[in-house]
Amino acid sequence: MSLFDTVRNTFVPIHREGYPFIAAFFLASLVLGWLWDPLFWIGMVFTIWCIYFYRDPERVTPQDDQLVISPADGKVSSVGPAIPPRELDLGVEPMLRISVFMNVFSCHVNRAPVMGRIDRIAYRPGKFFNADLDKASAENERNGVVIESPHGKVAAVQIAGLVARRIVCWAREDDHLAVGQRFGLIRFGSRVDVYLPEGAAARVAVGQTAVAGETIIAEFGSEKLAPTVRTA
Repeated sequence: MSLFDTVRNTFVPIHREGYPFIAAFFLASLVLGWLWDPLFWIGMVFTIWCIYFYRDPERVTPQDDQLVISPADGKVSSVGPAIPPRELDLGVEPMLRISVFMNVFSCHVNRAPVMGRIDRIAYRPGKFFNADLDKASAENERNGVVIESPHGKVAAVQIAGLVARRIVCWAREDDHLAVGQRFGLIRFGSRVDVYLPEGAAARVAVGQTAVAGETIIAEFGSEKLAPTVRTA
């Protein structure tokens, strides 16, 4: 690998959604520095954090219709049955729900957990509880993307958090998504819930770290039990 490739690979691409915020943080740093020099450097720390927050790295996604891939970077905060939000029109029976909580240092670009056509996009205004709490799934502002996959309807629900105030979803109904394809992001701390139909088995445990577009969180058509885990 050449020196040029090493340097290029060190710098992660920044998503265009972050440009206005990065510019605002930098301009605020200049203004604050004009008032008092130390404030400029404090502002630059926040500017660098904002750049880091909006990073959008390439991911290597497994191509297998039996697998469900994490839609978000972060910590798996919930694995188990739950009734999907009513606006998704997925019925009233519990489905397997896997939740991934993103803190303010996580990459916040969201990716499709499965391949398929977007059957429904449903936005619902709500509150801004800590997204790590279970009640956030029912009470917080959210945007649900229902994908018609080879195994039935799978939903990825973007949930705003305590700090987050903006859910972005650039996908549209009837769009076809490849597994791991970017479909949106949430600004400044949040969570994504994945609701899976019968036949899916979890492949992650609560507390595990997930990587969007890479970590296998569930699998269809397998008789294997959910993995046992240990903390080392």
